[in-house]
Amino acid sequence: MASKPICSLALLLASALPACAQPASPPALAAENVAAPAYADVADLVIASDLVIDAAIASTVRIKGAEAANVPPGVTRYYVEADVTALIRGINAVAPRVGYVLDAPLGPDGRQPKFKKARVLLFARAVAGSPGQIQLVTPDAQRGWTPALDAVTRRIAGELVAGDAPPVVTGIGNAFHVPGSLPGEGETQVFLTTRDNRPVSLSILRRPGEQPRWAVALSEIVDDAAGPPPRDSLLWYRLACALPPVLPQRSTHALDANDARIAQDDYRFVVAQLGPCRRDGAGG
Repeated sequence: MASKPICSLALLLASALPACAQPASPPALAAENVAAPAYADVADLVIASDLVIDAAIASTVRIKGAEAANVPPGVTRYYVEADVTALIRGINAVAPRVGYVLDAPLGPDGRQPKFKKARVLLFARAVAGSPGQIQLVTPDAQRGWTPALDAVTRRIAGELVAGDAPPVVTGIGNAFHVPGSLPGEGETQVFLTTRDNRPVSLSILRRPGEQPRWAVALSEIVDDAAGPPPRDSLLWYRLACALPPVLPQRSTHALDANDARIAQDDYRFVVAQLGPCRRDGAGG
C-alpha cells in the first residue's frame, strides 16, 4: 500500500470509527449473496449519503492492534482501496481511487472474505481534510453490486434531485371530515407537516356502495385526478415510512365524535393501502 494512504489512516480511522464500531449484524458482502433490495433500505442509504459510488475493490489491508480494539467478535476491520467506476450521487467529483475503513464479518466457515476485484456500491461521505478518503454512512454501506440494487439506487438518486421531489414528512397536522348528502358519503382531509413547510395532504372520498378512493396532494390544491403514489417510489417512502399508524388525538380535536371516528377510519384505510415500510436491514 502506498505511503500516503498509510499516513492518512489515523485520520480516516478517527472519522470512520463512529460509523463502523457497532455493526449489529454485518451483512454478507459478495454480490451473489445480496437479495433483491427493499426500497426503504436503499432509500435510507442514498438519502444519508453525500456520495454514492460504483466501484471495484483494488486492495484490502487488515487493520490490527489498537486501531481494531473495538471490533466485535467475528468481525474484521480493513482499510480498503477501490477504483471508482461511476459517481451515482455527489455534488463534487471524487478521486479515481478512494480509501475507507470497512468492518466486515467472517464467512460461515470462519474465514476472512475475499474482496479484491469485487464490484460494490459505496454509500458514503467525504472525509474532511483528507482528499480521496471516504467514510461509509453505516457499517453495511458497502453493498455487493447487483443489477437490481444498481437500478433502485440510481432511481432513488434521480428522484431526490427531481424538481417535483416530495418533501420530508415530519408528522400529522389537522384532520377534517365533511359528511355528504347521502348516508356513508363524505370526504376526509388530513394535512401533514413537512420539514420545509411545503403543503402535503391526504384526501379520502367515500361514496355509498363504492370502495373508498384516496389521493395525496403536494400543493394547496387537491387534484381530483390525483391518486395514490406508486409503491416503491420516493413519495410512497416519504409517507409509508413516516406516518404513524393512527391519527393523533390533537388532529381531530375540532371534530365531533362521529366525524372524528370517520376521519380516523379513513386515515387507517390510507395506512393500510400504503402497506408496511419494509426494511430488511443488513444484507438487503
